[in-house]
Amino acid sequence: MSTYDRSMALTGQPPKELSRNQKIATLIGLSGLAIILLAAFNVNFPNKALWLSISLAAITTGTIWFSWDMYSKKEPGIKNDGVWFKSISSKGFWGWIAGISLTSFYIILYFYPEYLGLVQKGDNTGVIGLFDPLSRALSGNPASQWFVYGTLYTVAILAFGIKFMWKYRHNRYERIRTMSVMFFQTAFAFIIPELMARLNGSSVLNGGSLPYYDLKNMWPLNYYNFEGYRIKGFLSSGDIGFGLLIFGILSIFVISPILTYKYGKRWYCSWVCGCGGLAETAGDSFRQLSDKTVKAWKIERWVVHSVVVFVTLMTTAVIYSYLGNDTSKYWLTKSTFLIGVGVLLTSVFALVMIFKREQFQKDAKYGAVGYLVIILALIGFHFFSGDGQVFLFKSETLRKSYSFLIGSIFSGVIGTGFYPIFGNRVWCRFGCPMAAILGFQQRLFSKFRITTNGGQCISCGNCSTYCEMGIDVRAYAQKGENIVRSSCVGCGICSAVCPRGVLKLENGPLQGRIDSNQVLLGNDVDLMTLVNKK
Repeated sequence: MSTYDRSMALTGQPPKELSRNQKIATLIGLSGLAIILLAAFNVNFPNKALWLSISLAAITTGTIWFSWDMYSKKEPGIKNDGVWFKSISSKGFWGWIAGISLTSFYIILYFYPEYLGLVQKGDNTGVIGLFDPLSRALSGNPASQWFVYGTLYTVAILAFGIKFMWKYRHNRYERIRTMSVMFFQTAFAFIIPELMARLNGSSVLNGGSLPYYDLKNMWPLNYYNFEGYRIKGFLSSGDIGFGLLIFGILSIFVISPILTYKYGKRWYCSWVCGCGGLAETAGDSFRQLSDKTVKAWKIERWVVHSVVVFVTLMTTAVIYSYLGNDTSKYWLTKSTFLIGVGVLLTSVFALVMIFKREQFQKDAKYGAVGYLVIILALIGFHFFSGDGQVFLFKSETLRKSYSFLIGSIFSGVIGTGFYPIFGNRVWCRFGCPMAAILGFQQRLFSKFRITTNGGQCISCGNCSTYCEMGIDVRAYAQKGENIVRSSCVGCGICSAVCPRGVLKLENGPLQGRIDSNQVLLGNDVDLMTLVNKK
């Protein structure tokens, strides 16, 4: 005889006790982690390849089995599932333990890899030594802390990606999007770069050295890609390396703007990016923790755009540092490069202020002017420093500062380690310069928007609760306003959790659309006029 939950509570019910299958799955997953933990304490496994395979298989199997038992017996559709009652997903005791553990792991990974077993001269030990067989099989080189991290990162996205697809199996968009980030992480961020490293020194490259390259990363995420040693590596690798360099430049100025114009920043942030992939899969349980306050939004705007200014200055200084002044040797000289950067930034600023200034709030206009003045002033210092030593000196300082503060502390230690405290998109929201640049394009020039049918909204608040970027979606839905926000990553969860079908992700012009705000207010709307405009 079937039983029904007759509760009318919108917040769901307290979580039930773990089932027998979930307990077994948890034990299996923890046993896989235990192997890695034992390796961290320098337990010497006689057959590292076998034990590593057992460990990764146990972690993956445990996660998938637990997820299957949790969601396979439920009807399709999103339920709150007691997230605010669970300690780990409501900033309770276990949430803080998870946050502290993840943060500690990242600190060791970035700054103390010797504690993971990294040996500069000789064979690796500990956790890194455990991963040596897999690294040698893929790239032919011993493992590093970054290979260990990349492997665990990929396993997490694959295992929790399956969990995510079971949970949101009623939504085709979520299933396809998740398969996309799983594919790009596994192929483009993990396997292909390792195989590229194996090609180093081969006959294919004529003795050159092909840089280790994540093909889906682009500036400013791979801010190091235009440093002198990287450029020399590309150019010394023949046609392949030159092609990769051109691809990297086209990605910034051609490919990314076109795709963002057509599809919004979601094409990258929710379909391709590894940071977004981990946030959407392993971090899905923490999406409701994002801060929805106006204060958080104001902080977000200033912090993330300050990071963009920082990375722009740093990259400009780094490229400038290895260019020359002799026009017979350099087609791109120091002066020409700085003038080009100044002209490009000024042109973008002028075009935006001429055609899109009405979409900026007053503080945003002042901020844009201030940032432009700072950048141009610093670039202008070159012309008053003789041979440019002032700018050259600052390039190394800027690079190291950015690498430490943004590349390590913000994106790694805080961005991922603080999932259980600040939500799963804290890096994407407050620190990612790529997200800020794509968001700028999305807000002003993109066809992408989330349309709303305000007349159907029942103000349940699911959309705002589960928005990982801290957008108060319900406020837009209640007024029937289309959502066009620079911070929106187009994950579609607000639409997936809406019980009334109020929200819809769309790409296209505003012409020919029904103004739902007018419908909501009870005003007359000539529907035939709108239809005939299409």
